[in-house]
Amino acid sequence: ESAIKYFLMQATASMIIMFAIIYNAWMTNQWTLFQVSNEWATTFMTLALAMKLGLAPFHFWVPEVTQGIPLTSGMILLTWQKIAPTSILYQISPSLNMNLLILLAVSSTLLGGWGGLNQTHLRKILAYSSIAHMGWMTVIVLINPSLTILNLLIYIAATLAIFLCLNLTSTTKINALSNLWNKSAPMTITLMIILLSLGGLPPLTGFMPKWLILQELIIYNNITTAMLLAFSALLNLFFYMRIIYTSTLTMFPSNNSSKFQWFHSSPKPTSLIPSMTIISAMLLPL
Repeated sequence: ESAIKYFLMQATASMIIMFAIIYNAWMTNQWTLFQVSNEWATTFMTLALAMKLGLAPFHFWVPEVTQGIPLTSGMILLTWQKIAPTSILYQISPSLNMNLLILLAVSSTLLGGWGGLNQTHLRKILAYSSIAHMGWMTVIVLINPSLTILNLLIYIAATLAIFLCLNLTSTTKINALSNLWNKSAPMTITLMIILLSLGGLPPLTGFMPKWLILQELIIYNNITTAMLLAFSALLNLFFYMRIIYTSTLTMFPSNNSSKFQWFHSSPKPTSLIPSMTIISAMLLPL
């Protein structure tokens, strides 16, 4: 079911992109993609890329597809699969409609924060987090495209680290996090730091792109957009904090033999997690 949903959305978006290219060539007699002069062609391209990236209001497929696939596949879907559409958006950004992009971006950040509030599945929460972060990347692509790339790299590093931690502990729901401290205390601390970074708390790495994006928006007098983005970041931070509260500040009754299992059990191989944690959380202090 998830594969069919993903295929239908991506195939539809690809067809719309091809239609926009052919329509632009028909109207302007040139195949140039990076300087699209026809307004309808740029609108179609923007909407198609919004479908591919999962921007609101085309975001409905992202939580459903992410929920229906394993953690490793979800990790690839929310990281690697974002690179191609973002690179196209980066290259055609000079010819895009700014009002449409800002509308898509702000609605994505608000819906990404609002939609994750009542979720209990971690994969759906990370999917809504992805929608919100895509909004942050899209809003700045016309003003300062290099900030979009910086935000994407930091988001990919943090999401990879979270999915690796969840995959290692076989955790997919919030209520399963209550026993995570017993299973692996170091993993719990790592997860807490990465989630705080993804939420954008200083002095962690995730604060840097949000800070720079808000600064750029204020310089260009987009005060309303900056305020909406800052408020939506609070919604994201709320459900990150809920995950942290469940995994670190609650310990449900259990027998004594299950406590501190991590201290006596042999550790699994975790080669990528330390490096990903440093990149996603400690770059700004370093």
